[in-house]
Order: sequence, then C-alpha cells, then structure tokens
Amino acid sequence: MLQIPLWNRLMIITVVLAGLAFAMPNLFYERVERHNDAVAVIEQTGAVSDDLAAARALWPDFLPATLVNLGLDLRGGAHLLAEVQLADVYEARMDGLWPEVRDVLRDARDQVGTIRRQDAPVGELHVRISQPEGIAAAVAAVRTLATPVVSLTGVGAPTLEVRGENDLVIVTLSEAERQATDDRTMQQSVEIVRRRVDEAGTREPTIQRQGADRILIQVPGIGSAQELKDLIGTTARLTFHPVVGRTSDGTASVDARQILLPAMDEEGVFYILEQSPVVTGDDLVDSQPAFDQQSGQPAVTFRFNPAGARDFGSYTAANVGAPFAIVLDEEVISAPVIRQAITGGSGQITGNFTVEESTELAVLLRAGALPAEMAFLEERTIGPELGADSIAAGEIAALVAFAAVLVFMVLSYGLFGGFAAIALLLNVGLIFGVLSVIGATLTLPGIAGIVLTIGMAVDANVLVFERIREELRTAKGPARAIELGYSRALSAIIDANLTTFIIAVILFALGSGPVRGFSITLGIGIITSVFTAIYVTRLLIVTWFALRRPKTIEV
Repeated sequence: MLQIPLWNRLMIITVVLAGLAFAMPNLFYERVERHNDAVAVIEQTGAVSDDLAAARALWPDFLPATLVNLGLDLRGGAHLLAEVQLADVYEARMDGLWPEVRDVLRDARDQVGTIRRQDAPVGELHVRISQPEGIAAAVAAVRTLATPVVSLTGVGAPTLEVRGENDLVIVTLSEAERQATDDRTMQQSVEIVRRRVDEAGTREPTIQRQGADRILIQVPGIGSAQELKDLIGTTARLTFHPVVGRTSDGTASVDARQILLPAMDEEGVFYILEQSPVVTGDDLVDSQPAFDQQSGQPAVTFRFNPAGARDFGSYTAANVGAPFAIVLDEEVISAPVIRQAITGGSGQITGNFTVEESTELAVLLRAGALPAEMAFLEERTIGPELGADSIAAGEIAALVAFAAVLVFMVLSYGLFGGFAAIALLLNVGLIFGVLSVIGATLTLPGIAGIVLTIGMAVDANVLVFERIREELRTAKGPARAIELGYSRALSAIIDANLTTFIIAVILFALGSGPVRGFSITLGIGIITSVFTAIYVTRLLIVTWFALRRPKTIEV
C-alpha cells in the first residue's frame, strides 16, 4: 500500500513551514534589518527613543526576524589589508626590561661598576658598564632574567639572548621568543580588531591573519574604507592620575614629573597631574554603557582586574579627601574627590555623553589598545550599487536555472515533473531558512552554490521517476510502482549526494573566503534537496494519488 504515516506527514509539513517561516524575513530585508538594529540598541542601552520605537515597529515581534547576512560583494562595504608593525613590540619589551636589568646590575656593582643605558637599534637593549673586566659577571647576572619560552615550538628555549662586547652588555629577544611574541601580537591584534568591528554594529566581518604580519579586514555594510580605518585606529587610553593643581593657563610650566592636560567639559580649565598614573585602562576587564543613578545621564561603568583593583583600592584608601583625575585620550573627563576607599574594583565615568557616545566609549575601552601600530597597505570601498547589481545578476541566474529545470522536468515527466518543480521551489526556501538560522553570510560564490543546487536537486527525482517507469513496465499497479520506485532508488540517491556532500565538507575545511561560502550553500542545498526529493515530492504524489485514485499513471 502507498501510505505515509500521519506522524511522518506532520513532521514533513512542520519542517517545511518552519523553514519557510525563517526564510520569509529575507523578502523584507530592509525592514527586518532596521527592526533588528533597533532591538539590539534598546537591549544594550535600555533607552527607547521615538526613532527606535518606530524602527522596532517595522516588523512584528512574534514573527521570526532571522536574516541571511550579505557579504561584501553583495552589500558593498570596505576592504583593508593591514600590516602590523611587530618591531614596535620588541622596542616596548626592551623598554620594559630596562628597570629589571638595571636592578640586577646594581646588585653586582662591585664587579661591574657604574651602569648607563646607551642608544641601541630597535629591539635591542645596550648597557655600558664602567669596569670592562666584569663583563662576564654582568652577562651572567642579566641572563638570570631569562625565562623559558611559552610556545609549542620553542619550549625550553630562553626568552632572552645576552652577550658582552668589551664594556657593553647587549640584550635581545631570542629567536624562539620573537616567534612566540609575533604569534601573540598577531592573535591579539586580530582579536582587538574583531571586537572593535563586531561591537560597532556591523554584520559578519571577515578578519583573517595573512602571512607573518598582515591582517585582511572586510566589513560589509560600512560606508567607506576611511570610516573603517578610523574605527580600527581609534584607541581609548584611560588612566587615573593624582591631581596636583588646577589652572586656567594652558601654557603654565610644570615639573619634569608632571603633565598639564585640558578638561574635556570645562573650556579654559587645565589640570596639573602627576605623570605616572595610579592605574591604567590595561587593567580593565569590562566596561558597559549605563545611566547615572543620580542624574539619569548616560555614563560608562568599568571594572578592574584583581591587580588593578588592588592598586586602585590602596591609592584611594591612602588619599581620602584628595582629588584624582580620570584621563581619557589626554583629556581630563572628570576629577572627583575621593570620599572613601574604593575597594570593589569598579567605578563609573560620567560626562557630557550621549547614548551613542557612551556606547562607543564602552566598546573602545573594552576592546583595549592595539599592541602595535598597523600600516594599511591596501584599501578599497565597494559601493552598494555594485552589490545590488550582483544580487540582480544572481536572481536572474537562479530564475533562468529554475525555469530551465522546470521546463525539462515537465516535458520529461509530465505531472510528476510538476510535483518535482514545486519541491524544488520549497527547496530554495529551505536553503534560505537554514542560512538565516545559522547566521551564514551569502556571497556571489554562495549564490553560485545555490544555482548549482537547483540544477542538482532534481537528480534524486529523476532517479525515482525512472525507477517508477521501470516498475510500471513489469505490469505492476501504479501504487506498487510508486512505492517500489522510491524504496529501490533510495540507496542510489544517498550514494550520489553523500559523495558530493563529502566534497563540500573538504572544500569548507581546506578552503577560505569565497570557497567556504560556496561549500556552505552547496552542503546545505544537498541536505535540503535530498529531504524534498525523498519526503516532500513523495508526500505530494501520495496526496494526489489518494484524492484521484487513478487506474494508470504516466511518468
């Protein structure tokens, strides 16, 4: 008997309806996108303005709001290729090492005499001693500062190379430590760029390391390459300084260990601060936009790591009643008086912020500073018009492919070919539904994968229909022929699509960029096409057969 159990029918219908429901928002892309952006801002800031409320109302909250992210070639955006200046990190490491080298050489003063730091090439530390005969003792003392390299390739190697030349001690990073430092710097740079770009509201950026010292950055939907450069290059440097005094003279002279900085919200007011900060933004572990409980104005809350919380707590406990300055990018944004010790490791920055400015400041503080400067070697801006042309070309290609397959199937298999065409249309809807749910990015190669899937999707139906034809030739009844056609073609369908799916997995694992986009849509298309061929088309045929009860069928 040609039957499909009720639970099986309900499962097929549920899967199809769910897939189409998740795919439907893509038909109203702009409205749903504005709705999603408004919901995200409201959830992040807690503020609901008239514009945000109007944008949120563009799409009902009870309907799915999942969208397929459009890639750079479909939506337009910015493309950058940046080179990380790794030598900056070596220089910073040597500057940070100098106090430790000075201390160990002072402990061996009897053997090395007086010490003095000398000018040196980038990445080297040169220290001259007054007693050249003690150069061996000086080298041995400095080598005690070396520690084992922490990396998979350089385990056991020392972090420093120390050698002596006459009365000069020369310190450099070892080759293993340089490689480990390069890897850490690149990973940190990629992560900071990713956090800055992602949290700025863009969708599905491509941020990849290329070669030894380069980063590829592609961000769909952003206005220009310069806008992206400004976003990446922005560094929010937060420090906390003791306040020495306050003046209205912007040219006032200060001591060598003091700095003169302007007030952000008070024109003509300058603060004299101690140069060395009590704690810096490097000790921040989190910052979030918020609202001041007393004034209701936008603010930014922050939280220190244990070391920063300890230093901040010790300073505030010892300086109750004294002012201290919160400095952001060389401007004093606030100079409150310490009322009591702040030992919890958290605080709040208030100022003349808008909601957008407080959100942006929190993002920059949370992302931190780049470990090294980046030089932009290549930059391109792709306009949305080009993306619209690409989408239109992709739509035409998909429609032509669908029309050609439809004509072929109807001419070859008549009514059954029409059922296959309906299943094919549902298949495309399921593909977009799955892409929307997983948040995939659709690119031109991805559209090519969908077009290829449309051509391949009828392969399973062709196998089934040809098998039904063979069964009809053996004088079996139509119901039995249909049942045997599906059961006996199943193994061939699975074999054919499984091999193609394996190829898609290999392309995804070994490829990158456009190749991965193609493999994702191809792999999803294979799964949905097998589902529609085996279940959806069969359900349509069985339903038609139950209603019409034909004595004979023509395939």
